[in-house]
Amino acid sequence: MKTEWDVPVPMDDGVVLRADVYRPDEGTHPVILSYGPYAKGLAFQVGYPDQWKSMVDGHPDVAAGSSNAYQNWEVVDPEKWVPEGYVCVRVDSRGAGRSPGFIDHYSPRETQDFYECIEWAARQSWSTGRIGLNGVSYYGINQWQVASLRPPSLSAICIWEGASDHYRDMTHHGGILCTFFANWYDKQVKTVQHGLGSRGPTASINGLAVCGDDDLPEDEMAANRVDLGGAIAAHPLDDQYHRDRSAEFEEITVPLLSAGNWGGHGLHLRGNVEGFMRSASSQKWLELHGLEHWTHFYTDYGRKLQLEFFDHFLKDVDNGWDRRPPVMLNVRHVDRFEQRAAESWPLPETRWERLHLAPDLGLRDEPRSQEWDVSFPAMGEGLTFLTEPFDEETEITGPASARVRVSSSTEDADIFIVLRLFEPSGDEVTFRGALDPNSPLAHGWLRASHRQLDAERSIEWRPYHSHHKPEPLVPGEVYDLDIEIWPTSIVVPAGYRIGLTIRGRDYEGAPAEQSISTFKNQFTGVGPFLHDDPSDRPPELFAGITSIHGGSVLLPFIPNSDAL
Repeated sequence: MKTEWDVPVPMDDGVVLRADVYRPDEGTHPVILSYGPYAKGLAFQVGYPDQWKSMVDGHPDVAAGSSNAYQNWEVVDPEKWVPEGYVCVRVDSRGAGRSPGFIDHYSPRETQDFYECIEWAARQSWSTGRIGLNGVSYYGINQWQVASLRPPSLSAICIWEGASDHYRDMTHHGGILCTFFANWYDKQVKTVQHGLGSRGPTASINGLAVCGDDDLPEDEMAANRVDLGGAIAAHPLDDQYHRDRSAEFEEITVPLLSAGNWGGHGLHLRGNVEGFMRSASSQKWLELHGLEHWTHFYTDYGRKLQLEFFDHFLKDVDNGWDRRPPVMLNVRHVDRFEQRAAESWPLPETRWERLHLAPDLGLRDEPRSQEWDVSFPAMGEGLTFLTEPFDEETEITGPASARVRVSSSTEDADIFIVLRLFEPSGDEVTFRGALDPNSPLAHGWLRASHRQLDAERSIEWRPYHSHHKPEPLVPGEVYDLDIEIWPTSIVVPAGYRIGLTIRGRDYEGAPAEQSISTFKNQFTGVGPFLHDDPSDRPPELFAGITSIHGGSVLLPFIPNSDAL
């Protein structure tokens, strides 16, 4: 493997970004490219030691067959890809790592940079001119955006757990501000900002300063980055700021593999499903899996899936990829996953069933005819509605939605929906989430003043809210709220119950036994995806009494079928 460090990649405004290139010694080859802010010189094991240890301890195939000296967070290991006949290019995004400039995440400027990096790689002497994009989270999210610009040399994209809607998937769940990105910025981006120089880490592989050779003063560093938390909070509605940072699905025509995580509520699921469903590409595949969000990208399972996809579209290998069914699922059980293929999403055999809320806190097949209501403190733990125990093993896989009749003692209310699984003993069953080790089945959110639906985009099983203009509540008046619940999968064992919890704040379950150094908060069921900014939820609007006057949950039941 031939390596080139800090190769200059000039942008149209004169800024020169820096890339590391890993390639076979001779010949021309297709390119796997990534562009992002986590610093190409920061080793996975150094920057993310908790995640690395967890992954290799549980999945030894990740580290096998590689020295792991070139491992980076959320991008491919060149030691496993270069021998397969690929050039691997890692670009430090503008203002991060060894690339100078102003950091403005997911902005049109960043997307244009990504476009120019793709076309630059296509022109190099070692390139066949066919470029593929691959990576997790940030390195997946920005693929949706750049694919919307249709770079001529872009031949295929693999978006692994990457959101596609800056407002709905990332910053304002149901219109409620999520504090994740402000906290993430402090822990994972500012720590590798260009200009830290000698104050930052040193790359173990080549001895270069991970964050550039210049030691810039703190005031200059601050001037070179956006106030990300402030910028997000300043745009509480789905305005042009968010649209500029989101996919334009109708423009995406490149072949794509979109891989989401059942436990990725808050960032790593909805966008993958929406991108698969709504992109204009005629060649697209959806894969859904479980476990930590950094795991299956690196396991043999994930890597071989990616390789087969790129071999077909970047090398014209007739390996049968084009004959694969469009949907590839790892159906979740309480103790394992089973693989199954399908022709469409939602699954064509889905039997939609609506279970109705009852005043005794049950979930029933038939609605109650008499009027009723139950109440809870509007920022409290809420109420849980339970089914009867299931008579036999039953699968629920797909998107879901809730329809809840609500009144509030104030002019607004935040509704947090949690889909849960309970053992016959009454104890909740939680699952290994993308980030949190103790996650429930699924989440949904809605700020009641954002209840207006986009009629053209809404589907019964996936309500779509416009988030353009708040409509305050009249205290005491009853309103119908349609709430999207992000997709889920569970084979419910006989004797278990499904629960629907309606709360006024984030779900709180068992705390994680260990914290992760790259996040600020201890995880208690929702990972870092908290909705607790007091300026977004002032008590005079959100600390009253919420009353439930009925409602239902629409669930995707799957008839018995053999897993493939």
